[in-house]
Amino acid sequence: MKRPFLLTICFLCIFSLNSFSQADNEDAIFIRQIYDKALTNGQCYDWLTHLTTKIGGRLAGSPQSLAAVEYTKQVLDTLGMDSVWLQPCVVPHWNRGEKEEVRIVSSALGSMDLNALALGNSIGTSSEGIIAEVIEAQSLEEVEKLGSTGIKGKIVFYNRPMDPKQIRTFNAYGGAVDQRVFGASKAAKFGAVAVLVRSMTTKLDDFPHTGTLVYAEDSPKIPGLALSTNDAEKLSQILQKGKANIFIKTNCGMLSDKPSYNVVGEIKGSTYPDEIILVGGHLDSWDVGQGAHDDGAGCVHAMDVIQILKRLNYQPKRTIRCVLFMNEENGQGGAIAYMEASNKNKEFHLAAIESDAGGFTPRGFTADGDESIFVEKFRKVTEWLPLVEPYGLYLQKGGSGADISRLKSQKGLLFGFRPDSQRYFDYHHTAADRIEAVNQRELELGAASMSTLVYLLDKHGL
Repeated sequence: MKRPFLLTICFLCIFSLNSFSQADNEDAIFIRQIYDKALTNGQCYDWLTHLTTKIGGRLAGSPQSLAAVEYTKQVLDTLGMDSVWLQPCVVPHWNRGEKEEVRIVSSALGSMDLNALALGNSIGTSSEGIIAEVIEAQSLEEVEKLGSTGIKGKIVFYNRPMDPKQIRTFNAYGGAVDQRVFGASKAAKFGAVAVLVRSMTTKLDDFPHTGTLVYAEDSPKIPGLALSTNDAEKLSQILQKGKANIFIKTNCGMLSDKPSYNVVGEIKGSTYPDEIILVGGHLDSWDVGQGAHDDGAGCVHAMDVIQILKRLNYQPKRTIRCVLFMNEENGQGGAIAYMEASNKNKEFHLAAIESDAGGFTPRGFTADGDESIFVEKFRKVTEWLPLVEPYGLYLQKGGSGADISRLKSQKGLLFGFRPDSQRYFDYHHTAADRIEAVNQRELELGAASMSTLVYLLDKHGL
């Protein structure tokens, strides 16, 4: 009597396994097609070449940033999306002005010019510049201990390097960047007249790295500049032998806020149009270099996701939205405007994926989300590991991206695209961040990786 029952159970198990394998195989075949299309008909490198060589650095509020808005909107208009629009936002407008002058004017080893860049949002010096003794510090805590007695009237030189022992260089960056962001206000609290900060890179070279400086409301504003790592090493060696005075002259400063735009395009979902899958990067960059890895690469990744799926005649179930955010670098005006509009319209982002780590070889994705939903939703994502591992990709818990992080309250999953990070901070925020630093095949693999995750999220949901 038991035998027919057992045969039935065995048959159902085999049928279920075959059904799962068939669905799995369909996904594997389509993912292979995504990669084939990205590597043979990808457009991301051509778009990036135009963005970097014809437009260049795209600091928020600059004419170049508005040219980038117009160019990327025109590109999205050609991709057959259901709608493309510009979303208004207000952005700060900081201007670097004339080239910075920084030089040692007296020391035991004589005088020398130093490679330096004003930090973003910094005030400038007077037209006569500043001359003062420089004192080295390794941390904000050390400045606190030195106090007014050790710092008043001096230039503070923050010289804590990124930790080379960190395998993931973003962790090393996070462990050192506080001195760049908050160092000026901390030093000004004790009477410093300016700060110099060792550039955020593990590489020893002559390229200074700019980046955002944030002034505390309760501290005076003083100029802040980044030194190249080679010159930081030289200055530290000089200070070990005795005292040194430095001359600084900068012409930078904040201008009035400017109107700008996020560039948005979407394909409406056929079955679940109210579930949005966002893919994006930030369109602005610093004014030095061409903004190739940071974050032109992320923008063209997002745009190529649309192009690739369109070429494959894929009909999404859910709404796929490409968003190119403005002003990630020094204010996040675009991210704020997007979040406010999305919440006002009562939208739901099932998922959001940001590419803001360069155009290097893809390694995988990290995911974040509200703790009330994360474990359950991310468990679904990990089921796709067998499909993405053949392409060298991981799916792990971790951060997402600055522009999409505000969407966490909508209780979808937020993803950060993670390429290899070893060379990223060789170029980050420097004049070296140019199209020549981007490998076309690596960039195309990134577009394929992001298209794959969008496809799986759209087909299977969470």
